[in-house]
Amino acid sequence: MNNDLNGKTSLVTGAASGIGKAVALLFGQHGANVMVSDIDQVQGQQVADQLSAAGTKARFFRADVSDPVQCQQLVQETVDAFGSLDMACNNAGIGGELNMTADYSLDGWQQIINVNLNSVFFCLKYELAVMLKQGSGTIVNMASILGQVGTAGSPGYVTAKHGMVGLTQTAAIEYAPKNIRINAVGPGYIDTPLLSQLPPDVKQQLIGLHPIGRLGKAEEVAELVIWLCSDKASFVTGSYYPVDGGYLAR
Repeated sequence: MNNDLNGKTSLVTGAASGIGKAVALLFGQHGANVMVSDIDQVQGQQVADQLSAAGTKARFFRADVSDPVQCQQLVQETVDAFGSLDMACNNAGIGGELNMTADYSLDGWQQIINVNLNSVFFCLKYELAVMLKQGSGTIVNMASILGQVGTAGSPGYVTAKHGMVGLTQTAAIEYAPKNIRINAVGPGYIDTPLLSQLPPDVKQQLIGLHPIGRLGKAEEVAELVIWLCSDKASFVTGSYYPVDGGYLAR
């Protein structure tokens, strides 16, 4: 165990599986307390139990981050449980409807903007309130390669992730003088259970979009998040960091 984050408290949304789970587990390995949050009660509690079994102080709190009231409750629950909120990874998100822009449903649009963009604003709002009182903190927002470029058939997702990057940059400028750092991470296609359900030919097409010749691993994204939250990244704020196997360099 690397204890460089010993005694600090972290909060991870969408932490029941995939990238969020990898981030939560790595926070624990680095000595941090971890608040695990997700709408999936069963898997979320399993992640918290896994952390506790490894000697980490961990809790699970179920929250739908598209609801500002639940975001506020989540942050308050974290402070009540551990006494502080030093690091947050706003990771929760969905893929949403796949459709061309003219055919995209109004409900589908509203849902993905709520879950993938509004939620980040809600979480930031309440996380920042705590960090301002403390006089320090770090936040990482989980964007995507599609926070930088477009792709056909996902106008809602692309818009939400672009918006998240802009929100990250704006908040970073606002709170840099207050000793709070805020950055965004842009994963390429990551080999999660979701992608394993794809037909082999589709998965191969996705692999072909990455010059490195494979999909990413959730743990590789987590390593970047932990670095951004650590003192090693003390001069890094307002940045967008791809972890994409060369996708954006094409």
